[in-house]
This record gives sequence, structure tokens and C-alpha cells, in this order.
Amino acid sequence: MPSRSLYANVVDIIGRTILACEIKISGTRIESIKPLSDRVDESLPYAFPGFIDAHIHIESSMLIPSEFARLASVHGTVATVSDPHEIANVMGIEGIEFMLESAKTVPLKFCFGAPSCVPATSFETSGASLDADAVAALLARPDIGYLAEMMNYPGVLLNDPEVLAKIESARDLGKPVDGHAPGLVGNQAMTYANAGISTDHECTEFEEALQKIEFGMKILIREGSAAKNYEALKSLIDFHPDCVMLCSDDKHPDELADGHLNILVSRAVQDGLDLFNVLRAACLNPIDHYSLPVGKLRVGDPADFVIVSDLVEFNVLQTFINGKCIAENGKANFDATCSRTINQFDCEPKQATDFNLKSNRMSSNTNVRVIETFDGELISGELRTELWANEVGLIQSDVKRDILKIAVVNRYRQSPVAVAFIRGFGLTQGAIASSVGHDSHNILAVGVDDESLCAAINEVINHCGGIAAIKGDTVRSLPLPIGGIMSDKDGYWVAKEYRAVDAFSKQTLGSTLSAPFMTLSFMGLLVIPKLKLSDLGLFDGEHFKFVSVECSSPDLENENNAK
Repeated sequence: MPSRSLYANVVDIIGRTILACEIKISGTRIESIKPLSDRVDESLPYAFPGFIDAHIHIESSMLIPSEFARLASVHGTVATVSDPHEIANVMGIEGIEFMLESAKTVPLKFCFGAPSCVPATSFETSGASLDADAVAALLARPDIGYLAEMMNYPGVLLNDPEVLAKIESARDLGKPVDGHAPGLVGNQAMTYANAGISTDHECTEFEEALQKIEFGMKILIREGSAAKNYEALKSLIDFHPDCVMLCSDDKHPDELADGHLNILVSRAVQDGLDLFNVLRAACLNPIDHYSLPVGKLRVGDPADFVIVSDLVEFNVLQTFINGKCIAENGKANFDATCSRTINQFDCEPKQATDFNLKSNRMSSNTNVRVIETFDGELISGELRTELWANEVGLIQSDVKRDILKIAVVNRYRQSPVAVAFIRGFGLTQGAIASSVGHDSHNILAVGVDDESLCAAINEVINHCGGIAAIKGDTVRSLPLPIGGIMSDKDGYWVAKEYRAVDAFSKQTLGSTLSAPFMTLSFMGLLVIPKLKLSDLGLFDGEHFKFVSVECSSPDLENENNAK
């Protein structure tokens, strides 16, 4: 195959130089990089290694990997480090195989991990279970690159044999172990790191991140659709450029259609962070940490790089993988297909009475625990307050105070509905529901009344998975037939339909959250403190135990502070 030449200002991230160059590509690799002068040529665009999302759950985009690749590649993404534990919690090994099959049909370089926590905890119902032997078998495969986030940090700290066996399998093969340890500091963080866990993407505070770096961990700065930690952690990029990567964790389809890491890189540079350090975090550090087969724009490397118009806005003109231009001027140059559909959904329609919450008190106030959400955070709080129990003892929501009902419905078998209270969604009418519910992906819903809750959940059940928003007879929904968490449709169509449901939940139902469905999806994630709800009941993530909705006394000072 004859070589081809491109002309651009080449950004040498390690050498910290930018020079006008001729880039010669032969087949899939860089044949030569020849300087044209000793300075930048303002008439030329800029070239540097492609962006790598260092931790993302592809399933959270509601797209299969091949469709995700079409949307991400136009923004300069050439690779991802992806934990398939969402589909694994639904479908087990079959779900992981589905992700690998889809990924292999497109040029984007996916590095999938072996999910370490399926199920995430024993305090919920999931569709599958992967024990230490199953994880070891996955890690032995060449198409599995690492042990995905070890969310069971209590198991690590308590030397749980099953947890340690999974970590040991990865270490024996020389494969990295990803972490998940929100708020863990001091000796506990040191113990966690010393177990062989090399990263954490859950840091929300600068000092927490510094401690974990001191203990030898890499910090993944997360800026996703729900959790946004860039502002708190951005200074790490210049203080510890060798210890930082960038990630999304979870990215909804509407945001992915608009941009990916290119947006975060532009933001960091405009915030005054060093250009070379930012690009090192976004493009190079993941290659080294995960031993990715991705080029660094060096002679002999795979020709994986991006061409951008400038180094401020980072408008992506072209994306190259293995020497081919796979995306250009906002359009992917490859197609995506969905060869099959997989799912596991055994859930009958519900009745409004299924969402009643009974108290021993009647016609009086009762003290309750309330999950408190925070926009842009996965961590939740616990609010204690009083709610009215009516003449038959049914505890009532208080829409004026934004204290609404939240429900979790087991999607894998018939069982009672779990109901509690939540604050922070801001709904003034109707309800929203979703079968995207980390990590077991049971159906979660928040609503102002039992009838609306029931209707939104039944809309999801009727589609065997999806998201829905409802007000009376008006329904907006997006079916997700693959595992109840992904669509089999064109990615841009999914983004458009998602935007419509999201807008309805805000403009018509009144939600004040920036990403209500993403926030909803994490209200069942028990490994993120403080208070969450599983299909088995209300759960205290700090003490790792179930708690009752009713409690002994309110905390009115807490409530006043929250206001």
C-alpha cells in the first residue's frame, strides 16, 4: 500500500513542542514525521494522539458499542476503557459477549474489563452473578484488558476471600485493577490501594485525591452526565500530570451527540491548565496504564490521531484509527449494525396500590428518612423529617417541600415493590421511570402520586425496558430493548428521543435536575453513600445495612439546613 502524507502542526506532548510537520502514513502505521520548519504554521490544523475515555460504561449512553463508536469518533475519541458491568448485571457472560461482538464490528478501540462486582452487592436482585472463577476465566481472555472497578471496598478492607481472589487473578496476569472508593481516606484508603487497586474515579474532593495519589493510585477525573468532579479536581492535572486521566463514567446519548472528551479538554485549556499536561491526561496516560494498543503519534506507532482546527476550542476535523480516516467534519465514515437483541425481563404491570407506604400511625405526623439528591453528584444524603399519615395510615408525599415517593420494581421476578421518599427531583406533577438503574437495573421511578408512579413504571414494563415520563394521559418514552438498558436504533435518533423525554420531565413535570434520568439511575446504587433504595428496601451505604423508612425522630435542623 502506498504511503499517504498529511500536513499539520504536530503536538509532541512529551517533548512539549508544536511544529509544522509532514505526517506520512503507510498502511496502519506512522511511517515518518518530518518537520517542515522550526515553528507553527498558522495556516495548518493541529494533530495529536486521539482522546481516550479512561473509564466509561458504554451502556449508559443507551447505545450498543458500534453506535457509541459512531457518535464518539466524530469528537476525536479513538479508544475507551469500558466496564461492561451494566449488561453483565442483567445478562451475565452473554451480555459481555454481546458487547465484545458489537465492538469488533467498528474501528474504535474498546478495552473491556472483567466486571468485578456482579451483583454489586447482596442487598439487591440482579439478573446474573459472576464469582471469582468466572472472573478469572474472563481475565484469561486476550480481549479482556483489566479487572473493572472493585466497588466492594468493604470486602477489600475486610479481606473477603472472594474479593481478594478476583484481585489476585488480575495481578497474576499483570492486568490492572480499577477502583471505586468514594470518600475513602487515611488508613482505609492505603489498605485499599495496597491490595493492588490502581485507580479511583470516585474522588469528589481534592485532598482525598491527593491522599490516594500518595498511596500509589491514579486518579480519573470524572465529568459525566450525572457526576461532575472536574472543578474540584482539575488542579491535579498540573500538580500530578503523570497520575491523572480523564473519564466520563456515564454519558447519556444527548450529551454524547454534542461532544465527548474534546469538550472537557477545551474547558481545561481555557481554565489555564497547561496544554501538554491536559493532553497527557486525555491521550497518553491511559495507554501506559492499561497497555492499550493505541498509537501516540510516533514513528512506527499505529496511526491513531486527531486533527483539530485549533488548540482552544478543539474543533475536531478528522479522526484517524489505524491509518484510516474514520470520522470527518462531524460524520462517521463507517456504519453500525445490531445483529441480535438480548434481554431478561419478567415483570407484570403494577397497580397504584402497590406503591402505598403504610405507617403504624393514623391521622398524624410520622418521622421518616428521606433520600436527598444533589445535582451533579452520585453521593446522596439522608434527611429526617415528618410526613403526614392519613386516616388509614398511608404516609403522604409533600410536593410543596419536594418530598416525593421513589419506587424500585424488581424486573427479574414477581415481588413486592420497594417504596421510600426522596428529595431533590423537583417534580410538581406526574412521574418519571427508568429500567436503567445501576447496577442491577431494576425499574426506578419518582413521582408526585401513586397513580403517576404506576403509569410511568407500566410504560417501561410494556416495552420490556426503557425510560418514561408521564403526566396524566400524556406519555413520553424511549424503549430500550437490549437488556432493558440499550437501544437497537441509530444513535442520533436515540439522542433526539432522549432529549424529548428529558425536556418533558423538566419543562412539563418540573424537574430541577440537570440530568433527572441519570440521577434517577444512581438512586439504586447501594455502594455510593449515603441513602439509596434497592428492590429489597432502603439502604444505608455508610453502614452497609437496611434501614426503615420510618425512624425514631426527625432532624429538623438538618431539614432547615437543606432548605
